[in-house]
Amino acid sequence: MSKVTIGLDIAKSVFHLVFMNQSGRVLRKKKLRRHQMLSYFSQLEPCIVVMEACGSCHYWCRELTKAGHEVKAIAPQYVVAYRKGNKHDYNDAEAIAEASQREGMRFVPFKSQDQQDIQLMHRIRERMIAQQTALSNQIRGLLSEYGIVYARGVATLVKELPLTLEEADNGLSMLARRQFQGLLNDLRELREHIKEMDKELKAFSQSQPVCERLMSMTGIGPLIATALYAGIGQGQAFNSGRHLAAWLGVVPKQHTTGDNPRLLGISKRGNTYLRTQIINGARAALRHIGDKTDKVSEWCRACLARMSFNKACVALANKMVRMAWAMLHYQQDYQPGLINKAAA
Repeated sequence: MSKVTIGLDIAKSVFHLVFMNQSGRVLRKKKLRRHQMLSYFSQLEPCIVVMEACGSCHYWCRELTKAGHEVKAIAPQYVVAYRKGNKHDYNDAEAIAEASQREGMRFVPFKSQDQQDIQLMHRIRERMIAQQTALSNQIRGLLSEYGIVYARGVATLVKELPLTLEEADNGLSMLARRQFQGLLNDLRELREHIKEMDKELKAFSQSQPVCERLMSMTGIGPLIATALYAGIGQGQAFNSGRHLAAWLGVVPKQHTTGDNPRLLGISKRGNTYLRTQIINGARAALRHIGDKTDKVSEWCRACLARMSFNKACVALANKMVRMAWAMLHYQQDYQPGLINKAAA
């Protein structure tokens, strides 16, 4: 393989390449149109290709790997410090190549097509959940203007609204009834789409050994298992469970000066959606510990005895992430009796 590093600035139609040797000297620059990319790299001597982890980078990482190159993706925030002068495509590509050669630089693992497919479903589901919430809030707000209110919950709204529309003496005009019926139909359709998406995710989780292993853990179901698989794959990009927990933002921020260490709230770095799902899973697990006697439940009860419920949720989420990494890394099933060892 060639010792040359190519900094690749990807875009929609025009791609800019900067060739750099090991000493950081720019050898040449090149511009390619989109239709030229695959043919050009398939004829190029295998080398190191680095790009920013942005839109379409996972596709290009997979395709250029097939062409025999060693492909890396680097987070954009690590590139900015190496850009010299004004921002333009060649300067961006040069900064990418230079940043990639720094010792200790962190790279983003690119996703397989299966991971992207699952992430696609989660993104669509997330959007539909937001639409469902917005629509139900709009219906409730409009109904309140007519003096009609319901208890909380989308299921309650879907159950009670048809009964309200059938009442003849509640003050709703025919025009209002038609509009509310249309909104109710939209809400029902959204709920059906979400149920179908959940079925798809559940079916995938049952066919994927990684997801089945993760689902054996307390607090992890098909939704969280598939989200974890889409986000981290086999966890090979992380050196330890603590590394994964820090990447996901479920560890405290640190502000230390001199000999005065100070820990703040969690950093909330990384994948917001995945972190939210794991904390929700931890919350559900805490609510159902009951009188269980396994080590996880005992640890949870000890947390609840000395801290608030929400803090205990985050603490359990941190523990779950670290155990998940251990299960993936060592290819072991969930063993609640080894909680301390697995989470170390």
